[in-house]
Amino acid sequence: MSDTAARPAANPRKTTGVRYLGPVDIVALREAVLAIPEAVWAAENADKPNKFEALGGTGHIVFRFIDSPRDWRGSHDRPAWSGWRALLEPVLAEAVEGYGYPRGVFPRVMLARMPAGGVIHPHIDANPAAKWPHKIHLPLTTNPKVVSFFGGQEHRFAQGEAVEVNNLGPHWVRNEGDSDRIHLIFEYYDADQPDPVWLEPFLRGGAAR
Repeated sequence: MSDTAARPAANPRKTTGVRYLGPVDIVALREAVLAIPEAVWAAENADKPNKFEALGGTGHIVFRFIDSPRDWRGSHDRPAWSGWRALLEPVLAEAVEGYGYPRGVFPRVMLARMPAGGVIHPHIDANPAAKWPHKIHLPLTTNPKVVSFFGGQEHRFAQGEAVEVNNLGPHWVRNEGDSDRIHLIFEYYDADQPDPVWLEPFLRGGAAR
């Protein structure tokens, strides 16, 4: 495998810090999320595909996910998607309107609930499939003591305001408040953007996951 393929380069369109995308109408989605029974959270979290140690006690409901951690171009709907699609699609579309992609794709879509006192430990999104799509957070519930570190700085993201974050640099989150932080987190990319030159050689080389 070539040296270029061994070190996949990030999409140059991705932010290197944070990019504020603007307010989004989350009223209906937020109401539905707050009504999710604890048993549903527990069952969905137990079955989630993103079981990473750095996520700590953060619970997830995953709607869409990638087929392989090496390639963002293949993704699939998970069982929860069909019941939530009508609520999620307008929110996703509004959040990404500023990118102007005629054929945008959402390879990963999920809810992430961090309890009071929760911590997501410092990490980077290391798998190659994370290097191309934009990584976007949309807070549905938060509190003033939720601190997120992206792009070398601490941030307090506002409820209902979508923000693209740099997932390829060290990042962490702490919820030092007394209420849950729930974000809609998703990835987005332009299907018309040419694939990076390293992708096919990387896949042919059978790089480690």
